[in-house]
Amino acid sequence: MSFKFFDKLSQNFIELLNDKDDYNVIVEVENEKSFTAHSNVLKCRSPYFRKELENIIPNENNIKKITKPNISAVIFDIILKYIYSGIIKFENVETRFIFDLMMTANEFEIEELTKKLENLLIETKSSWLKSHFSLVYRSIFNGNNFKDLENFCNDIVAKYPNLIFDAVDFTSLQESALVSLIKRDDLQLEEVIIWEYIIKWGIGQNSALPLNLNGWTKENFLTLKTTLQQCLPLIRYFHIPSTDIWKRVKPYKKILDEQLWKDLKQYFMVPDELVKSKILPPRTILGQELPTRTTELIKPSSTIITYEHVAEISSWIDRKSSTYSLTNTPYEFQLILRGSINGFAPQTFWDICNGQSSTVVITKVKGTEEILGGYNPLAWDANINSWGKTNDSFIFSLKNGNIQNSILSRVKTRDFAILNVHKNDQKYYGPYFGNSFYMYSSSSNFTLDNYSVCNSNGYYEKAIRTAATNNFSIVDYEVFKVIKKTN
Repeated sequence: MSFKFFDKLSQNFIELLNDKDDYNVIVEVENEKSFTAHSNVLKCRSPYFRKELENIIPNENNIKKITKPNISAVIFDIILKYIYSGIIKFENVETRFIFDLMMTANEFEIEELTKKLENLLIETKSSWLKSHFSLVYRSIFNGNNFKDLENFCNDIVAKYPNLIFDAVDFTSLQESALVSLIKRDDLQLEEVIIWEYIIKWGIGQNSALPLNLNGWTKENFLTLKTTLQQCLPLIRYFHIPSTDIWKRVKPYKKILDEQLWKDLKQYFMVPDELVKSKILPPRTILGQELPTRTTELIKPSSTIITYEHVAEISSWIDRKSSTYSLTNTPYEFQLILRGSINGFAPQTFWDICNGQSSTVVITKVKGTEEILGGYNPLAWDANINSWGKTNDSFIFSLKNGNIQNSILSRVKTRDFAILNVHKNDQKYYGPYFGNSFYMYSSSSNFTLDNYSVCNSNGYYEKAIRTAATNNFSIVDYEVFKVIKKTN
């Protein structure tokens, strides 16, 4: 017979944690907030702390100090109480908090808690995982500890591969993530397109490789082959059409094994003859046209906004109470202007955007992490000087980095929603949203002064930034045409 008194044991360990007279570890987290603890408890409950404490020399008071400046005090408080009591408590918290808590538990190698939170997110917060797909996907492949989340995400990417493969930062994707995708039999991309993506990724890992393939040396090809050694065996070469093998694979044949290249040539000349190379099965097609680079699910082509931002703005356009998931966003954002490409002169905006309707303006504020913008359902008109009237325009700031929440501000005075600036003023003024948000430069370059304006005194509901000054300068800006997707 046995009796278990875990509740009392848990309570006693919390009392031990709160006892400030017998600690021998200090953990300092964000904003230099300090927590005291006991090394034996930490080492017993966390492999991370066991390894870390073994390498730290105590001070003259026999105290060991660990510094974790990137971990919030609120999250570490929950983690520490769990280590001592085995109890986790949080109520009425945002899903991002649960996600960050899971990532912190994983950092401390607390497998039980990590797994519990991972399952909680998948089972109850799947819509959040989808709408924050980029953040989730790029976080979970550092290590090999989120298999269920990896499968959850890869199920989505397999069906909508352009979410990852056409991302602006595709070449920064972790190798483990790329390998996990191209292993899949249900990845909905043509095989030759997968080949070209892995070549692009491999070259992206080696910035010293010459841009012109004709100038590559034997060592250059060897470098690429070494980089792609985990990926190359996963390509279904024998299911690539012979014309594509010749035009798109052959230029890189030096990264393939000689026997494979020999077998490919034989296979396409005499397909009934046996080959020595392993022939992988074809990928499973789900009865739909495979996506290509020109039929992406979402492709903002942006250096400022993410897929999550596109979904959020799309929801505002349709006046949805909840944010679209990445897999059902009804709009494509087609880039028509970028300052760093087309120039920062105000006149450039009017020259390029004249006649364009349903546009989103995105600005990256200099010196902060702010992303400000506006949506205009009307056509910009460079040939008149008048106010555009609409109930459907809005301005916004987007969550980014330390900015935790987006702010939406809809037009409140429809007669003064959008200003089409007089021709004589177009060398100074860019997009103009009802005195509440507009771009201005006295030097005809938005990046050279800080005269662009965002305030609460215009014709929109509320301010979209909390800075002490109304004026700002920009690092870059973009204008997108919003296009309804066709089924």
